[in-house]
Amino acid sequence: MAKNRFSNHSGPSQRQLRVGELIRRTLSDVLNQGDIHDPDLNRLSITVTEVRPSPDLKIATIYLIPLGGEQREEAIAALKRNKHELRRALSRQTNLKFTPDLRFLIDETFDRMDETRALFARDEVQQDLRGDSDEDQP
Repeated sequence: MAKNRFSNHSGPSQRQLRVGELIRRTLSDVLNQGDIHDPDLNRLSITVTEVRPSPDLKIATIYLIPLGGEQREEAIAALKRNKHELRRALSRQTNLKFTPDLRFLIDETFDRMDETRALFARDEVQQDLRGDSDEDQP
């Protein structure tokens, strides 16, 4: 079945991808430069891993992780407290027609990767991968 631009199951549009990357880079710069006047936020080292704008570009979901994966709740709380200032910085530093509303979530991709590595390291999984099970023996 061919997908078209009206399909609900298609991935993000090129426009969403471009806007998401622009927001990601700009927010990363704003956070790294300490442009936000909140000491709690400025003491955290936050990596913005991905930004997913909604199809209408009015909402941007920001996926992030604090350095070392620690202080997740504090990072989210500080970003939510400073959401309006972050939107203003985005508005000043980008040429977007409308600055989207920002939603902040912890990126759990790295946690899932660690869980997958641990799963593959288990003896019974290694045995299955090698094909050393008793049924294969003559």
